[in-house]
Amino acid sequence: MTEATTVRVMTWNIHGAVGHNPRFDLERVVALIRRWNPDIIALQEVDSRRALAGAANPFEFLPRALGIHAIGASAITGADGDYGQMLISRFPIVAHDIHDMSYPEREPRCAIRALLTTPSGPLTVIATHLGLSVRERRDQVRKLLDLAAGRDPVVMVGDFNDWFWPGSVRKALTRVLGGRTRYRTFPSVFPLFRFDRVYCCPREMLMKSCVDPAGRALSDHLPVIADLRPQ
Repeated sequence: MTEATTVRVMTWNIHGAVGHNPRFDLERVVALIRRWNPDIIALQEVDSRRALAGAANPFEFLPRALGIHAIGASAITGADGDYGQMLISRFPIVAHDIHDMSYPEREPRCAIRALLTTPSGPLTVIATHLGLSVRERRDQVRKLLDLAAGRDPVVMVGDFNDWFWPGSVRKALTRVLGGRTRYRTFPSVFPLFRFDRVYCCPREMLMKSCVDPAGRALSDHLPVIADLRPQ
């Protein structure tokens, strides 16, 4: 941990661990994450389908390399492997559930909700990866707010795929989760859009945050790092 009462959270869409080379490279993904020493890590686009023959399954390799406790959520499962997201934590996960966020005729999506025991007390973490259409995201954000209701303190992280226009995800979420990061993270080589975010309630939890430009060599998204102080 960074301080006795601070929790460091990191969220990153790792693009299947395939960089701009492109080559499957879990080791470099892990090395970048370790440099930030996060307590809680939310990863999107974890994809065992891209692993080469004999390569490690990321759903197994990443928890061993990065944390003690982990939850994997596969949105797509096929004969060639799984695709989804992970929540990895140094802190005990005392309860968790995985919620289907899929919208009709769109790619399957899900959200992980977990209750963690931190040195500062209980903390609810919601990790997600939202869809690409406007109606889809509006439906999904309603579900996310239901998951967060009555859960303070709560942090919500992930790739929200949110383009800026009226009725955006960020507008709906910040009414309830007032603390937020605002970095441009996509595309990583020349970031224009604020897809990847950390939201929290109460808003005073958010102490400081940043992105890591080194992530552009490994993914089309930049990772977001935030230090929180649960109230």
